[in-house]
Amino acid sequence: MRKWVKVSLLLVCAITLILPNIGSKKAEAAGTFILGGDVSMLNEVEQKGGKFYKGGVQKDALQILSSDGMNYVRLRLWVDPYDSQGNSYGGGTNDLATTIALAKRAKAKGMGIFLDIQLSDHWADPGNQTKPKAWNKLTYSQLITTVHDYTQSVITSMKAENVMPAIVQMGNEIPGGVLWDDGKVGNGLTDFTKLGELLSAGIDGVNDALSSGEDIQIVLHLDHGGDNSLYTWWFDNIIAKGVDFDIIGLSYYPFWHGTMGELSYNLNDISKRYNKDVMIVETAYGFTLDDGDGLGNVFYTTEESVGGYPASPAGQVAYMRDLKEIVQDVPNGHGRGIFWWEPTWLSVEGANWGTEEGALYNNDTGLLSNPWDNQTLFDFDGNALSSLSVFSETTPTNLLTNGSFDANGYTSTPSGWGVWANTTANLSSIKTGQPGVVGDYKLTFWNSEAYKASTYQVKTGLANGTYSLTAWVLNSGGQNSAYIYANSYGGTEKQTALPVSTTSWMKVRIDNIQVTNGQAEIGIYSDANANNWINVDNVKFYKSY
Repeated sequence: MRKWVKVSLLLVCAITLILPNIGSKKAEAAGTFILGGDVSMLNEVEQKGGKFYKGGVQKDALQILSSDGMNYVRLRLWVDPYDSQGNSYGGGTNDLATTIALAKRAKAKGMGIFLDIQLSDHWADPGNQTKPKAWNKLTYSQLITTVHDYTQSVITSMKAENVMPAIVQMGNEIPGGVLWDDGKVGNGLTDFTKLGELLSAGIDGVNDALSSGEDIQIVLHLDHGGDNSLYTWWFDNIIAKGVDFDIIGLSYYPFWHGTMGELSYNLNDISKRYNKDVMIVETAYGFTLDDGDGLGNVFYTTEESVGGYPASPAGQVAYMRDLKEIVQDVPNGHGRGIFWWEPTWLSVEGANWGTEEGALYNNDTGLLSNPWDNQTLFDFDGNALSSLSVFSETTPTNLLTNGSFDANGYTSTPSGWGVWANTTANLSSIKTGQPGVVGDYKLTFWNSEAYKASTYQVKTGLANGTYSLTAWVLNSGGQNSAYIYANSYGGTEKQTALPVSTTSWMKVRIDNIQVTNGQAEIGIYSDANANNWINVDNVKFYKSY
């Protein structure tokens, strides 16, 4: 769970979650959407002198986060993050004692606990899945037993301290497997047998620590959240090995892991394909392009450009709103939540991704630094950013009928929508089909001859005020014009042209629709040449934040 810290590319983990204090699958199934944060660096930041403020008043960082809407913490756990002389590996030095201490603090603030068991002594991620030192010379059968006994002992210890996690992640960012080389897959290694057995041993250990009526949900976690082919390959194989888990965890950073449209498609596809909940267990975005410790960051101008949001607190809010909407829109309630990775990792001296001893453990020659300090939710001096407000926001209600186009299956007259074409024959240009970016269906405009067509809804009885219109689109291009629009609201018609994108869904929007007459017409219009097409899905019209 984290992209390793070198001066160029590294660590990636976490984001925000919430729910009850102990694990109950029944309670969580009907519970609050999880909005959490991975605060695994917090203890070390505080030991090095980091302090946190809200409104100019020094406060406990977890109190600030919880009061602003974070309902969960994610905590990583390393087996033995010290060398043979007892020197710390740094990066949070997340041994069991540290994890339990942070869990107690979070529970006292009413936050749920998500435990990230990394099965390593230091950072585990796609490029590092190094065995704990004490496990290096074990036979494979001994390793299986040790993994089981270790996870059982962890849960037993946390249970005894009254901080049993509700959710446990087995392994961190594991597209390449765990405990290399025994549990390694990928790069030509196609046999998932040992990986499946090792993961099952760890999961069995968790379950064997539970008493009757207790439950912990299990997460399996990959990176590259927008890569559908990676997820179907990996989970097809791991499910075939009978590994029992509950939630698919994803890392998603928009500057590394694909477009938001690719993420949305992947979340909807894998939740349906495997009938599993999905959760973004790591994400973050920059609040500035400045560098708190002057030693380099992984988020800079390229990441801002690719990510598509400004590096500012307002950019963090816009990004989080869009991400939250995508996860909440996963059909059948399968979208469980989001975790912000390391929101409290301040740029205090010495609170680096690791120490020299930690670098030796993973053979990492990168600069010892904090490469994440401009992606936190506090400024460099520890002041809470205004972007924290996004975690307590109420998601606005979509006022449209059948904005997902799923109500009727295949049809040329989708429920709730009016249809228009420049000729009666061209009404056939409008139809719903599969697959959508959300749910099963989408709206399509296409004809083998030139056509003009639109779909629209007129909403009345609106409270006067400011509204927004959004939609997800694919577009062949070539039209004379193709756009979403809003009119009849008491002002001049507003339009947003549809970008050309043939394979990756893109979100378009119109903001600042000032309704002054209690109504509005919204719609999609295309003046197209022969064989030009557009696909539209998940159209929303709502009172603005």
